[in-house]
Amino acid sequence: MNVGEKLHIGRRVARRAGLFTRRGATAPFATLATLRAKAPERLLIAPQDLRTTDATIAGEIYSGYFALAGKVVNLRGLSPFEAVAPSQNWARALASFGWLRHLRAADTALARANARALVSDFLARNEKPDRSPAWETGVAVRRTLSFLSQSPIILENADRAFYRRFMRALMRLQYFLERQIAAHLVSGEDRLLAAIGLAELGICAQVSVNFQRRSTHLLATELARQIYPDGGHISRNADTLIRLLLDLLPLRQAYAARAVPPPPELLNAIDRMVPMLRLLRHGDGALALFNGMGVTPVDVIATVLAYEDPRAKPLFNAPYSGYQRVEAADSILIVDTGRPPPPEFSTRAHAGALSFEFSIGQQRLIVNCGAPNDELSAARSAARTTAAHSTLVVDDTSSCRFAAAEGTEKWLRDEIISGPRNVTVERQTQPDTTSLKTSHDGYRTRFGLIHERRLTLSADGMRLDGEDRLRSVLKKPKATPFAIRFHVHPSVEPYSAVEGRAVLLDLPDGTRWMFSAEDMPIAIEESIFFAAPDGSHATRQLVIYSNVEQPASVAWTLRAIMTQEEYEDTQPEEA
Repeated sequence: MNVGEKLHIGRRVARRAGLFTRRGATAPFATLATLRAKAPERLLIAPQDLRTTDATIAGEIYSGYFALAGKVVNLRGLSPFEAVAPSQNWARALASFGWLRHLRAADTALARANARALVSDFLARNEKPDRSPAWETGVAVRRTLSFLSQSPIILENADRAFYRRFMRALMRLQYFLERQIAAHLVSGEDRLLAAIGLAELGICAQVSVNFQRRSTHLLATELARQIYPDGGHISRNADTLIRLLLDLLPLRQAYAARAVPPPPELLNAIDRMVPMLRLLRHGDGALALFNGMGVTPVDVIATVLAYEDPRAKPLFNAPYSGYQRVEAADSILIVDTGRPPPPEFSTRAHAGALSFEFSIGQQRLIVNCGAPNDELSAARSAARTTAAHSTLVVDDTSSCRFAAAEGTEKWLRDEIISGPRNVTVERQTQPDTTSLKTSHDGYRTRFGLIHERRLTLSADGMRLDGEDRLRSVLKKPKATPFAIRFHVHPSVEPYSAVEGRAVLLDLPDGTRWMFSAEDMPIAIEESIFFAAPDGSHATRQLVIYSNVEQPASVAWTLRAIMTQEEYEDTQPEEA
């Protein structure tokens, strides 16, 4: 670590520890008396919840089984709020109340009574904020949005005492979130989520005009700060886009239902975000696996994309978010051409500079490993490394450096400490090809190397040519090993051919592709795919090894076997 990095880390740790004075950190928390005086009389509308529902889960909940965050708890007669949580994520999901939508979907008197009883039990145990998962900012926002959207089932046939108690709970959430924002106790994506929760409360409840204006202004400010002009989120994570759209779309509808003009930033953000999702979408509906994206909720994506403006133009170049998309016939090439996100938004970002994914129709061929679910925390660090992406890796070292779990850096909690500062991309379109010429300097400080990558897709989509080059900025280049990795989707079967100088790739539909690299040996090694709906899958990766002392430029080709004769001539070698 150089001196500049150490100073940079020191400043960031100081800010995280609260050593720097922040403006606005004097907002007081409301007293219970104030809450009673200011709680609104009623809710005016209930926003829609776009998340999928399953009415059978209502029966499981009534029977005392809570399946949340990959864990199932049998309450055995206990309240879920006094049961021992099997994980922190289970506790967060419970206190978020997203599961209320399943009870509403059941649409029975029993489900409605159960919903109200469970909410009443929670309110009795959580009158004041504490250090439990229930009062983490993200959880408090989710609970606010769930209470608002599911208020019809919670409040149906409720007596006045419970109604007032419920409204005071919403106001308690309001003051908690406002204090978190004013005191700068929340940052990153959670700050935008808090703004969404407050804006939705301001539009759905009978509140003061000042609060409605204040919450709308906060929403507009955070959207302008966090949503790029091309529609990407500042974290560069497609999963974040999905989750935000599931909240922003109902909020837009709520403004319309109240005949209150929404902030232009809200309308503009939604109009830009949906095309951005399409840019990252493969032919099978899954999103490309960059910067924290894991399993694609295909049903949710279909719901979100249904709101796309039919007049919107397709997006192929996202210079602010740092992604490129090339389409040719049925083939789709998606490339990461961006810098790491700002530190506070980088806790889920990956070191995948210049990595790409490639698919043909509904079949993905070359992929990244993707992000594991939250329960596989041990695998999360490995999934963030450059080696887990289809790109070049120098000396088995990632192009970004992540905060360590010990020492001073532990204050930074998974943030990216350093990474590429200059990432370039040049797009060239010809009648018969489309090319991307890219580079990044993530290896400059440690190795004195610039990674340059050129990708060229033919107009018929049947051939992808690539060239990876390491350019030294040192007068005397060092003997530095590198590997170029191409992770294969689990549905594709790779076979060595041409005495290890080529690899045949058999796709599920029976078509065959060939990968070769200028007569260089190609290894077929183990890999893992984290983004399958049914859990992680073992898969393979193609690896080309070399070093900077040898020709530091490697050309490779991925092409379809077009004729039956060539198909028969290119048979796998026996192991």
